[in-house]
Amino acid sequence: MRGCSITKELEVVRGDAGDYERLAGYHYRERKVGPYAGIFALRAKGHLARRCGVKTVGVIVYRMPSMSCELRNAATGGVFAGFNRVTGLSLVNKNVRCISRVIIEPRFRGIGLASRLVSETLAETGVAIIEAIAEMGMVNPFFKKAGMKAYTGELPARCAQMQEALSMVGIEKEELGCAEKVQRKLEELEGDEAAFIECEIRGFLEHYGKRRFMSAGRERSAFVLSKLSRRPVYYIWFNPKIRLSA
Repeated sequence: MRGCSITKELEVVRGDAGDYERLAGYHYRERKVGPYAGIFALRAKGHLARRCGVKTVGVIVYRMPSMSCELRNAATGGVFAGFNRVTGLSLVNKNVRCISRVIIEPRFRGIGLASRLVSETLAETGVAIIEAIAEMGMVNPFFKKAGMKAYTGELPARCAQMQEALSMVGIEKEELGCAEKVQRKLEELEGDEAAFIECEIRGFLEHYGKRRFMSAGRERSAFVLSKLSRRPVYYIWFNPKIRLSA
């Protein structure tokens, strides 16, 4: 079937947790989605539904936003910054929703359905701002195609510090792409250098929950390196018909 004929037999409608559950297994994150602010589904109709034996082809999940986000402050000119916790949380909750999941059933990927699902539901949330953080945003920028604006932040200070610490013990930036090589070099360190880098790594991992308890080894090194190279992309969309609520 050609992509153009498929799209005519798909419609975006308000969905529910059942729509998410049907497609959750195709997402790279854990299945549990947790509390959500809204779900919309891309559903097959007519002949397509009968031929493919599917009801839900795609799903998008909106959730409440986190209270603080550096890139949100940059994108909005600091509109949500400088308030106490209670006031700030109330302001963010009134005005912002975050896209938590966008899933397309594998047989229907590659024909622009993810961007369609985003673009057709942004205004349906009824708030002034929609945001999303995409781990793979630069690889498949469907949020941008849907009309959202992309922001890429600077390398976090803790990551820059970790890179500098590794450089001080002889592990340069160009070597950070190979966990095995980095681990071999770490294992060769002795005395003050070994103690120094172990202290730096443990301090770095304090930012990552249970990961701070990881034992030294290749798995821990691979995790640290993944955080040094990953640059999530922040996307934002301003609803032209809704003003910010105080």
